[in-house]
Amino acid sequence: MKLLNFSIIKLTVFLIVGIVMGSFILIDLNISIATSSVLLTLLSILLFVSKKQFTQSIWFGSIAFLTMVSIGILTVNLHNEKNFTNHYLHNLDSKKDTIQTITFRIREVLKPGYYSDKYIIDVFEMGNNKISGKSLLNIKKDSTSHSLHVDEIYVVKTEFKDLNPPLNPGQFDYKNYLEKKYIYHQLFVDNASIFKTNSKKTTIFGIANSIRDHINSKLKKYDFKPDELAIINALLLGQRQDISEDVYDSYTNAGAIHILAVSGLHVGIVLLILTIVFKPLEKLKHGRLIKTIVLVSFLWSFAVIAGLSASVTRAVTMFSIVAIGMNLKRPTNIYNTLAISILVLLLFKPMFLFDVGFQLSYLAVFAIVIIDPILYKLWRPKNWLLDKYWHTLTITIAAQFGIIPISLFYFHQFPGLFFISNLVIIPLLGMILGLGILVILLAVLNILPNVLASIFGSIIGYMNDFVGWVSHQESFLFKDIPFSFLYVLVFYTLIISFFKVFFRRNYRNLRWFLVAIIVVQCAVIYTNYSKPNKQFIVFHKSRYSLIGNTINNTIVTASDFDSITASKNNIVRNYQVLNNIEGVEKESIKPVYILNNKKLLIVDSLGLYNLKQFNPNYVLLRQSPKINLNRLIDSIQPKQIIADGSNYKSYVENWSAICAKRKLPFHQTGKKGAFIIEY
Repeated sequence: MKLLNFSIIKLTVFLIVGIVMGSFILIDLNISIATSSVLLTLLSILLFVSKKQFTQSIWFGSIAFLTMVSIGILTVNLHNEKNFTNHYLHNLDSKKDTIQTITFRIREVLKPGYYSDKYIIDVFEMGNNKISGKSLLNIKKDSTSHSLHVDEIYVVKTEFKDLNPPLNPGQFDYKNYLEKKYIYHQLFVDNASIFKTNSKKTTIFGIANSIRDHINSKLKKYDFKPDELAIINALLLGQRQDISEDVYDSYTNAGAIHILAVSGLHVGIVLLILTIVFKPLEKLKHGRLIKTIVLVSFLWSFAVIAGLSASVTRAVTMFSIVAIGMNLKRPTNIYNTLAISILVLLLFKPMFLFDVGFQLSYLAVFAIVIIDPILYKLWRPKNWLLDKYWHTLTITIAAQFGIIPISLFYFHQFPGLFFISNLVIIPLLGMILGLGILVILLAVLNILPNVLASIFGSIIGYMNDFVGWVSHQESFLFKDIPFSFLYVLVFYTLIISFFKVFFRRNYRNLRWFLVAIIVVQCAVIYTNYSKPNKQFIVFHKSRYSLIGNTINNTIVTASDFDSITASKNNIVRNYQVLNNIEGVEKESIKPVYILNNKKLLIVDSLGLYNLKQFNPNYVLLRQSPKINLNRLIDSIQPKQIIADGSNYKSYVENWSAICAKRKLPFHQTGKKGAFIIEY
């Protein structure tokens, strides 16, 4: 079956192309509105003409696809909050870095950081101006810290701060991640500086949060351990903020992290339970229609309670279409169902396209639908139990084919024992979710027996222990795998061409498979050829110095880390993974580095630099040397000054001002990121 034979799939593909174009190419909103209007008008005319002539020309299809591309671009622009006339960004231009009175509402509670509690807020007033927009709120932790709740409104006097870009190569780009959610600035405050107002307007997010809080207040009366309660919240309420780092890492390393994301499996079980519960409605007049409306309403209520993440929204959208088709006895095609759900979601949430959960979710489902039937036919066990486990294994392997390239690109690791985790947990997950729903329902009604609560808690505890055991088999966990976006493209090409040969063995498919192998080899050769060679890096690390010198596929690092900092440092490892560097060596920090015809002098806390007849190209200041920078510049005449993260902030600001006055380039790693010298 050829996927692109379905018109809805073609239209969805071109919508995705438009969203990608709209996200990376700046196109004016008015231009995109005008273009879409013209194309829609032209498409309507061609449709009318084709109906009169009972034929469709190539122009109709071409204009239809161009229209979808244009609609994709328009969708991005319409949802881009920067285009809103009352967005706070339009009020910041003249008030940058000034303290403002800001009124905001708590929109979402995030996982706390080491030093601050984090929230996503809706800003709706700045000074006397009514505004809109989202921002990140950081509240410094102290002894008086208390959690803020969704929909609470606060007033604070502070300033908008820019989001921090990644400061080292290979570091996660949190700024880009937030900008895809239309968050462009952040606020830094403490508990004493925010004031709660009496006014409160309830939103759908607040209602969902109140329901979750009510459920948790009931569950906390029972003897659930913190890790057990956190997993219950993740499995049934879609909230993962309270999962400890150790437990989260265990599920990740065991290849079972998808179990903690409310997705298709969870929603499918909920739909099955609801279908059974509301089956009596079919006996009423228009019973099937009423049942369909009730089912879809409950599914979306569950999605709201679960936080409307990309994976749960995808699952609920898809199962809503399935529920409508099933209860109205309309035939549904799984490919059309998937395409329609993608189309609907992206029209309302175009930035979902760049959400990791959205990508993994759909890729896994498409792979299961296409590949699983082939794998399942390879062996048909007669034993019922063996057949179920065999089918679970084929589904798991099929899903892995769909997500391995994109998963390696984002996470750079592969859990070799993923099939063990899934073979044990997936068959039991339906029972766990069903029992969990029953436990929550009885707890809310205050009739949950302690024995049942204890049994359910033990089941969750055993699941955590099993996942922990699998994750500790480190010989089967492959970490730090370099995998670029180029690799994603070529390996998906290889996987598709391989299964085309598997589907239909003919010369044409074999030829494309061999071409895909050659393309993969070319990508590997290109990657190896483009590795950095002879590259000197001054990394950014707060309160410490870290430098690296890459030569012949090996990076030689030097730092002043203590043993604890060294054990937790991922900066060099991220650089290695990004650039496919294999070897690492360590040495002490030298006072001078000769990089072919370039020279770098390091001035540390001792402040020694007076070398006769030595004029370095670069001077690296580290550990806050007490020097007269003007005298240093006059003495050795460097071409650029570099200050790393080990210096006092006041010193760096003073050095920056001196260099600006003397028109000498100054690089502060704390603001501009790592400094790289190619030589």
